[in-house]
Amino acid sequence: MEKVIQFLRELYYNNDRNWFEANKPRYKEVLTEFNAFAEKLIKGIQGFDPATRGLTVKDCTYRIYRDVRFSTDKRPYKTYMGVYVCPGGKKSGNAGYYFHLQPQEDNQSDFYFLNTGLHMPESKYLKSVRDEIFDNGEHFLSLVRKAEGFRISEEYKLKRTPTGYPSGSPMDEYLKLKDVCLEQRIDEKTLLREDLAEWMAQEFRKTYEFNTLLNKAVQFAREEM
Repeated sequence: MEKVIQFLRELYYNNDRNWFEANKPRYKEVLTEFNAFAEKLIKGIQGFDPATRGLTVKDCTYRIYRDVRFSTDKRPYKTYMGVYVCPGGKKSGNAGYYFHLQPQEDNQSDFYFLNTGLHMPESKYLKSVRDEIFDNGEHFLSLVRKAEGFRISEEYKLKRTPTGYPSGSPMDEYLKLKDVCLEQRIDEKTLLREDLAEWMAQEFRKTYEFNTLLNKAVQFAREEM
């Protein structure tokens, strides 16, 4: 993973087409290495989550090229890589397991993390998950506690209790979540482990029941449509 990190860090400073084209052979080498890692991670997750079986690397990874047509940020390339393993693939709208690799301009602001759950879900899916949290809050919290080393991500959160739920309930703070995710930050030393994919799959295994609960709520919302 060291070559991948170094390439992305240099790309952060040189995010233009001339530099990228001059370094295209390096990028292809880095992509091959990252995809090999992604394949191992996918297989590791498929070992404990049967709903993800049949997925390929293409189903779970992203292009490095940014769509700048409607953005004021015209930098042509993403300076991060990610793997998102979920039932139906990355575009399905289902909860899944995500690894994010984003080195920045210095080691103090590197952004590496594992994430399980629903990121920016459609409103109907979020409503179904909130209903589950409200009706079965203790069970929800028991699954959060089972995911040792992870914590609830509160990056995207409402200031007030969402409409339709009583303010001040024991689950109030969880009902305010706009993303329903568990997150674990990791450091560069961890990324250089020889058994990184295997270690990461074992960490994600701790969140399997949490993820399964969310996907049951998502499926319920689809059946109600």
